[in-house]
Order: sequence, then structure tokens, then C-alpha cells
Amino acid sequence: MPKIDPKYFYLSALQKYGISAKALCWNSKEHQYTRFEVIRQALPKDLGGITIVDAGCGFGDFWLFLQERGEKLSGYIGIESLEPFVHIAKERTKQQILHLDVLTDSLPQANYYITSGTLNTLTSFESFLFLKKCLDASKEGVIFNFLYGEKESELYNYIDDAKIAQMLESFQAEIFFDKVGYIKNDRTLGVRKCAPSLE
Repeated sequence: MPKIDPKYFYLSALQKYGISAKALCWNSKEHQYTRFEVIRQALPKDLGGITIVDAGCGFGDFWLFLQERGEKLSGYIGIESLEPFVHIAKERTKQQILHLDVLTDSLPQANYYITSGTLNTLTSFESFLFLKKCLDASKEGVIFNFLYGEKESELYNYIDDAKIAQMLESFQAEIFFDKVGYIKNDRTLGVRKCAPSLE
């Protein structure tokens, strides 16, 4: 269960590493992009007509990843709670980057919400609330990666199968994408609201 201040955690990393994947506490840009590749697999093949909100967008790296691939989508909005990161993401992407806290602020509607790495430094309760709000603001689902397992950590938040099952039941949601094995202890899920019962 993390007992850290995410603001201090990430701003200290920014000061130490500069604008880089390590400032977002990834081991490397390669690991960051591996996670992005998996998130991309969960999205529709054709992004035309699709709007995406990147919750906890950091420096806007997912947008830059899509641009490097020559991908086009109808709309991209980044959400970031750390003001210095907001300014950096705006400068790098030239896209709409909102200075919001997902846990406390109202969120814009979009086809999909994505989040990469953001849950790692939240508590279990915060992760639950974060995903619930993203799911409620999405029309087609939320795609997220997380540290997978039952490990107890003073620094990072691990999510196990029991917590996933509890989340799905509480949200009345279902999994439409599930992938493990691309990086040790990492898992990516795509979750959407269950269709209303006809009974």
C-alpha cells in the first residue's frame, strides 16, 4: 500500500531526470513504449472518429507515440494533476491538456479513457475511485495497466485477482481486453460497462 505523496514523488523525479521516461518512474522509454503498444492493441484498429482521454498523461508521451506511428484520431485530451507536467505536455503535444485531479474533479466525456502507470502510486481506494470515474466518463471503456499480484509494498500499489473481481462487480463492468507477460508484474485490462439485462 503506497504511503507516499505522488506530487513529491514525481516532481522529485522530474528534477532528477528531466523530461524523460525515468521522470515518470519508468525503467526506460522502451518499457514505457511496450506498455503503450499493449494499450494500442486494446483500442479499435481505426482511430478515426475516436476520442481519447489520457488520464495522468504525464508529458503527453502517449500522444507522441501515436504520432510517431502516423495514427490519426478525432480527439485527444490529456489530464494531469501536476501543474509543471501540464505545461510540458501542452508544449510537447500542442493538444488540450487539462489541469485536473481525476479523484476530485469533473471529467470530460470521451469514447475511451486510458491510463498508464498512474495507479502504481495510488492507494487501493484511490485506484478504485480513479477507475470508476474514468469508466463513468467513457462511452466505450477504460484501458489501464497496473502492477499485478499480491505483493505488499510501501511504495507501489499491486492489484490482484480478488481486487479485480471486486471492482468488476461493483462497477457492473466486464473485461474486453486482458494481457500479461509483456513485462514482469504488469497487466493491462480493458473494461467497459456491462450491457443492460433484457430480463
